[in-house]
Amino acid sequence: MTASHTHLASPGQIGRLTLRNRMVVAAMGVSLAEEDGTAGEQLIAYHEAQAAGGVGLIICGVSGVAWPVGAVTWRQTAISDDRFLPGLTHLCERVHAHGARIAAQLHHGGLVAGYSSRWDHPLWAPSVPPPPAGNFLSSFLPEEMKAFAGMKPPQLKLLTPADIAQVVGQFGDAADRARRAGFDAVEVHAGHGYLLSSFISPKTNTRTDDYGGSIDNRLRILREVVAEVRRRVGPDFPIIVKLDSREVGKDGGITLEDAIIAAGQAQAAGADAISVSAYHETGKGELHSESNIPHIEDFNLPATAAIRAAINIPVLAAGRIELDSAERALQSGQADFIAMGRKLLADPALPAKVCRGDAARIRPCIYCYTCVSAIYAGSHVRCAVNTDLAFEHEGDLPANPDRRHVVVVGAGPGGMEAARLLAGQGHRVTLLERSRLMGGTLRFAALAYEPNGRLLDWLQARVAEARIDVRLGVEATPALLSELKPDAVIVATGARRPMPDLPGSDMPHVLSGDDLRGLLLGERSEDIARKTGLVTRLLTRAGAATGLSTDPARARLASRAWMPLGQRIVVIGGELVGLELAEFLAERGRTVTVVDEAPVLGRGLTVVRRMRIVPELAHHGVTLCKGVTDIAITPDAVRFQVKDQLRVVPADQVIVARGATGDSTLADALAAAGFKVQLIGDAGGVGYIEGALRGARAAVRQLAGL
Repeated sequence: MTASHTHLASPGQIGRLTLRNRMVVAAMGVSLAEEDGTAGEQLIAYHEAQAAGGVGLIICGVSGVAWPVGAVTWRQTAISDDRFLPGLTHLCERVHAHGARIAAQLHHGGLVAGYSSRWDHPLWAPSVPPPPAGNFLSSFLPEEMKAFAGMKPPQLKLLTPADIAQVVGQFGDAADRARRAGFDAVEVHAGHGYLLSSFISPKTNTRTDDYGGSIDNRLRILREVVAEVRRRVGPDFPIIVKLDSREVGKDGGITLEDAIIAAGQAQAAGADAISVSAYHETGKGELHSESNIPHIEDFNLPATAAIRAAINIPVLAAGRIELDSAERALQSGQADFIAMGRKLLADPALPAKVCRGDAARIRPCIYCYTCVSAIYAGSHVRCAVNTDLAFEHEGDLPANPDRRHVVVVGAGPGGMEAARLLAGQGHRVTLLERSRLMGGTLRFAALAYEPNGRLLDWLQARVAEARIDVRLGVEATPALLSELKPDAVIVATGARRPMPDLPGSDMPHVLSGDDLRGLLLGERSEDIARKTGLVTRLLTRAGAATGLSTDPARARLASRAWMPLGQRIVVIGGELVGLELAEFLAERGRTVTVVDEAPVLGRGLTVVRRMRIVPELAHHGVTLCKGVTDIAITPDAVRFQVKDQLRVVPADQVIVARGATGDSTLADALAAAGFKVQLIGDAGGVGYIEGALRGARAAVRQLAGL
């Protein structure tokens, strides 16, 4: 292990349970159980990969104590009946075989259990809640709304004291099942707006009996649940309680002071550790990434430290904590364990890499919210950068004894991923790239959104260390391929981004996405030469020659001081590229307007990222115009209609960030020449980073006969 992460790699204790390190899989609803709630091979293989990856403790998310009552998602794990024990027992055995420990998160969805309405179950609640302050569903695309098909308008069940006693018993029964199944601990979920949390929050609990009013009364159900769980599992079985440190953006909700009291009372009732999270006002879309799944680094650490200072049991911290920050938090006593969600989805072997001092090889999370957005959309969890996630049950790629020569054309994300996977199998790989740099559109994406740069660096490093014949500045042709004599060809040349046919699009101040990418990265083309002055071209070429513009991190920093763009910029296109570009430009002081015909901006972005970036752009002064018609570009403005109103927006520069289409020209030519060809990535249809990497996985597995 490295000196920098010694605390993360050191053993830790929760009650009488010893963990091999202080890294924990945060409980997540991943929708990988079977449809009847049982733990099947897909869920078991998912957790087994985490155990094999070296983590200390896995907290298996949202195990329903009353399932199907209280169910929040499709294919949620159930622990509400003994019939679920065989699958859960097998899960524990598979995890234990790799030296990890596993806890069952005991869960009742309460007011959030909309999925249970499919079976006509009401939402269990302490009292009638106030309506949400906003409508986060307005951020969903029409096709994403299909996730809510079949859900019925929820009915409420306001709990009587007898109902509360039933809930307490269900948590106790579930804890006993967890112990019998072989789990090493349980986590009582008392956060995230679920049933216990809804009692704790004064916003959703307006009762006037012994379970409402004062903080002590609102915590009564939590005390009773923890005490009953302790009674059922005995004195030595570890109990973790998950609490909200506060409810972000919810006036009159849980405060940090409430959370500190709750942690103390949970400890007194028998808890061995507290897992600190947060919740939010659900009606506000941007807050879905500013509480339990925060976009801001270390968002929950100060609250975690405050709770840790008030109690005498270990605390688990979570919420986008990078490794160095995690190490400092452990060293300083802000937390005792670090629970990771997205990071361990992106690379379940992260703990093993940390412990052996190989953190540089960790596949980075790019915080794109593919994982949680898939759940929102009614699917199972996915990851943009780890395409094996949720498919671990399909097995690893074998080392292929039938060593073949595979040519990969295009060194963008899909091409680099395919090349490294093929090399890992033992194939001879030739990677051709017509540019002088690897990365393709990922290089430009890294300029606009910094986490993409981490993925670019990781892919380049993996290609560099593999036995891959990389040829840059080389145009792939049928003639060249005939010389190379490959057994198979994978074409990953990316999309075409022609200038759409808009009135005025041929003017010199109008740039396509490819023009802008070339300009900022110091590339040359006839269009760039025609649309820029000599000084601009010389400066951008100088930047390329010195490595300033070819390194996305350095270019991102330098662009804050100078960019070859005017002050007033209109971006035509409100999909992923247009919005991330608008964010990039606004951060560099430009006055930006985004124009698009679509009724909802942000297609191509995952729904949770979209819910954040659209209001964030508006907060930062970007003008967002959606549902427009009749767009036309003039020498100094962009004109368009919004309903029946003509808008004229002054523009020094117009950037057209739309019109990307797949381009199978090369693949078709190679296939016609007799080569065995697979087309992946944006060349086969724009799928962005996830589509490129997923296509690479599929192509390589197909070549392996899987």
